[in-house]
Amino acid sequence: MPPTLASLVHHSALKLTVRAGADRLDVPVRWAHVSELADPVPYMEGGELLLITALKLDAEDPEAMRRYVRRLAGAGVVGLGFAVGVNYEEIPKALVDACADEPLPLLEVPRRTPFLAISKAVSAAIAADQYRAVTAGFAAQRELTKQALNSGPEGLLTALAAQVDGWAALYDASGTVVAAAPDWAGRRAARLTGEVERLRERPAPASSVVGGPEHEDRVELHSLGTGRRPRAALAVGTAAAPGTAERYAVHSAIALLTLTTERSRSLHAAEQRIGTAVLRMLLAGEPDHARAVAGDLYGGLLDAPFRMIVADSLPGARATATGGDRLGTLAEALESAAARSGEAVLVVPEGERLVALAADGGAAVAACVAWAADLEAARTSPERAATEEDEIVVGLSAPAGPIAAAAAYKQAEQSLSVARRRGRVLVEHEQLAAGSVLPLLADDAVKAFADGLLRPLYEHDATGRGDLVASLRAWLSRHGQWDAAAADLGVHRHTLRYRMRRVEEILGRSLDDPDVRMELWLALKATSTDQ
Repeated sequence: MPPTLASLVHHSALKLTVRAGADRLDVPVRWAHVSELADPVPYMEGGELLLITALKLDAEDPEAMRRYVRRLAGAGVVGLGFAVGVNYEEIPKALVDACADEPLPLLEVPRRTPFLAISKAVSAAIAADQYRAVTAGFAAQRELTKQALNSGPEGLLTALAAQVDGWAALYDASGTVVAAAPDWAGRRAARLTGEVERLRERPAPASSVVGGPEHEDRVELHSLGTGRRPRAALAVGTAAAPGTAERYAVHSAIALLTLTTERSRSLHAAEQRIGTAVLRMLLAGEPDHARAVAGDLYGGLLDAPFRMIVADSLPGARATATGGDRLGTLAEALESAAARSGEAVLVVPEGERLVALAADGGAAVAACVAWAADLEAARTSPERAATEEDEIVVGLSAPAGPIAAAAAYKQAEQSLSVARRRGRVLVEHEQLAAGSVLPLLADDAVKAFADGLLRPLYEHDATGRGDLVASLRAWLSRHGQWDAAAADLGVHRHTLRYRMRRVEEILGRSLDDPDVRMELWLALKATSTDQ
């Protein structure tokens, strides 16, 4: 504890007597300062015990003393020490009354107690308090290090919460609470997710303080990691601003967690290289070798159905850093969700794209779908036009096993291609199988083929020599049934037969060929929206 007026009054060597403000002696004293100026306020910083002999004061003038004491209290002076037996044999009543009215503690200093002795006592108490804080800080550092080594981040947070007499929480790269101490702090920490996300947008190291009427306590947020993007964040909640010893503990926790984070990053890079090798073996049709290389790291993932995820930056995003940031954010979402649920996930960056294997029905797949839905919803925001270039598209395969990994990869690529054409963030392969092929005909290449195939018929009809296109559409829609198609057109069936022969002559193709009929029907569908 820093020195207080009470500790100075109880100091047996100083012999100080309280003459006013006895109920305010628990105020900390930052320093003891001697000044005989009539107005020492410009030289005060607050927290001082001012020592005077009233050499230049009219200490017997009540109005002058009221003004003097009022200015001292307004400047943050915590007490006034008056030396008797120098200029006054006792403290003038005007000064005693002024201090009592303010109120400002007034201490009587006997003649045999020099001001220097009081200054030394304050200095020694401050030094002792600082030494205790540093010693406590080093002890906290040792305890935090011990807990970090023995119990990991959870043990470290428990020790930190005890050191600061509050709570502590650790957030992962996605801003999700991964550990908290005590247990009840998890809910409180979860309410700060928005603040953590804003902190992650700033280069590390970064910190902020959250407080106010909407919060139960004062919370410090610190980013963790040495890279451009923070890898995690630490929250420390206390009733008031931490003291010196508590500050040592917080800084030690930041250093230890940063070390753990960077070590995890190195391990993650090594795991990623193994994951790349496993993926290549799976795509090469070597599932047994892939299992051998994966071992316990990804082995569980290869023993159950998984989904293949392929994400790609749109061309506009590739020219900037935003596309890479989006891919990195998606990777963090997948890995964080898998870590929280205790499941394995394999994430491999491949240049401008990201490939991942995640358990079918698991948390990582759900996180991917939710992440894409949030990004899709953001397109409707007013700010969207200014950030159009930072999009990515994602394709999700159907459930597959190690033997069918290559097929799953192809499914994911097909889904990604459709997502790109449709302007969607994510498309699942099941959606393609359960839907219709007709939306795929909107592709420009398909339309160009359809226009080229049907152009001779449209040119024929433009001369007014018959309606071959409408007749062909009616005949194909009736599966080649002459009477039904002719009835739809309102013509005789012989007329329709003549028109179909003209179609064959103009196109140079036989309508008896099912492939020809299929191509003509798809061409009609592809061009119908443009006619």
